[in-house]
Amino acid sequence: MKVRESGMPEEPWWASFFDTERALDALLVDGAQQGDVVEFGCGYGTFTLPVALRTKGSVTALDLEPDLTRLVRQKAAKSQLNNIRVVQCDFMADGTGLDSGSQSHAMIYNLLHVEDPVALLREAHRVLGLGGTLSIMHWRSDIPTPRGPSLEIRPRPEQCARWIAEAGFVKVAWVNLELSCPYHFGLVALR
Repeated sequence: MKVRESGMPEEPWWASFFDTERALDALLVDGAQQGDVVEFGCGYGTFTLPVALRTKGSVTALDLEPDLTRLVRQKAAKSQLNNIRVVQCDFMADGTGLDSGSQSHAMIYNLLHVEDPVALLREAHRVLGLGGTLSIMHWRSDIPTPRGPSLEIRPRPEQCARWIAEAGFVKVAWVNLELSCPYHFGLVALR
């Protein structure tokens, strides 16, 4: 299932929207780097490779697009990051294929404008172990941005917080991304 308003711009332009390391400093809360990580929608691997360098476990990078999954595999091999497993799948329609409770952290970046965001969050909740963490990043809806889905379908942070709680997460907290990703907001939550 394609994400509404999906499609990736050229990689250099895409990468210019993020100070990846600073964003991860803010989004990867206690314990996120201790075990396995799942990334929903890895795209170009903008966050995949840096997370793989930070975690003691493995990173499962999921994406629907074969060209993007192929690219991330190539980047992982070139960087000799053997802890990245890239899977092409439609996780919205078919789930992740990961075992319940098998992950310590789940990353959902720029995806909560999907048709059923709570279903996506429930899958993240399912694959996280007790005490696992979730990090969310999304395009802001209160300002025009040079990229991202139309403002009409962008969720507000308050909506995302409600969806996260509805999916079963607790301790939902706002993350300030102004310095690292000025066009985005961030949230973290606990399983």
